Amino acid sequence: MQVLSRPAGRYTGGLGILDARCIEPTSPIPMSLLTFVAGLILLVVGANILVRGASKLALSFGISPLVVGLTIVAFGTSAPELAVSVGAVMDGRTDIAIGNVVGSNIFNVLFILGLSALITPLVVNIQLIRQEVPIMLGASLLLLALGLDGRLSMTDGGLMFALVLAYTVFLVVQSRRETQAAKDEFAGELQPAAQGAWDSHWAVQTGLIGVGLVALVFGSDLLVDSAVGFAKAMGVSDLVIGLTIVAAGTSMPEVATSIAAALKGERDIAVGNVVGSSTFNILGCLGLSGLVSGDLGLVMAPSLLSFDIWVMLAVALACLPVFMTGREIARWEGGVFLGYYIAYVAYLILAAQQHDALPAYSGVMMSFVVPLTVVTLVVMMIRRSAAVPAQ
Repeated sequence: MQVLSRPAGRYTGGLGILDARCIEPTSPIPMSLLTFVAGLILLVVGANILVRGASKLALSFGISPLVVGLTIVAFGTSAPELAVSVGAVMDGRTDIAIGNVVGSNIFNVLFILGLSALITPLVVNIQLIRQEVPIMLGASLLLLALGLDGRLSMTDGGLMFALVLAYTVFLVVQSRRETQAAKDEFAGELQPAAQGAWDSHWAVQTGLIGVGLVALVFGSDLLVDSAVGFAKAMGVSDLVIGLTIVAAGTSMPEVATSIAAALKGERDIAVGNVVGSSTFNILGCLGLSGLVSGDLGLVMAPSLLSFDIWVMLAVALACLPVFMTGREIARWEGGVFLGYYIAYVAYLILAAQQHDALPAYSGVMMSFVVPLTVVTLVVMMIRRSAAVPAQ
């Protein structure tokens, strides 16, 4: 492990210096871990409170449960990523902001879908194959195209944020053609507060929104600070911490939602939650982060452009053949997804430490494991096409 030198007079020792930022970047790992857990709890609780207050307020104004489910509730699971990315930009930590989004999307597909499929094979709705996955792929390609010059400008951010708003409007308009059964399902899950209930008044609902936002702000502050502490103590970059620890932490709502859906047998919800969240992460989180970045924009690290974004794109592309083979994610496919996530994290750790085993590890992955997986998926698609007559 690389030993970092500290400037004279800056060593905080022990518990460090607790100020308005709660923790200095030089804090040791135990303190950073405590700060990370506290920030994560605030993010998850804040997102839940915000969604509850906003949903109840919208329903009390007569907005349909279907629209609320497609907008407020759907975006609520990505609130931690949004808060952390914007907070990191405000702190000048753009590597954490971008790494958080790219890492979260890789984590969403490989880890969450992989783990959920190991619990039970996941059903893939035909709309996901025909519409949602291509949109996720398009968002990933857009991020790559906009970042080729080494930065996401404020204009780029505005374009991405406008696209996520247009995507939301499109979903709402499309929802009007949904079956009555689908509308009844949302109506059963999302109901206005009962008359006389503690959260039935608009003032309480507005207060919940405010409390949720405050918790998100403070939670993102703590999480970013702890990420900087981890990076300094472990001798790795902000980008690596953003791609791994921060990305996994901010994806906890998606983990809980997808695993709970898989356990309940709601297997299509588990998949849809991941795909929709990945699209919003790119367009919404990075779009708003780009807007608040000002004239400097979001500087993208060379390693991000040369490796991590390509991994994110490859993961999104891998969804199509996996989803199309029988329109389900089998347990063995979930195991492959999970194995690839472990391999990806192992690569990041070896690269960060400049380990001697990195060349051999990369060679095995690129010359054997990846080609074997690609061949297997292609064969499965060919067999599937031959077995099922064209419709």
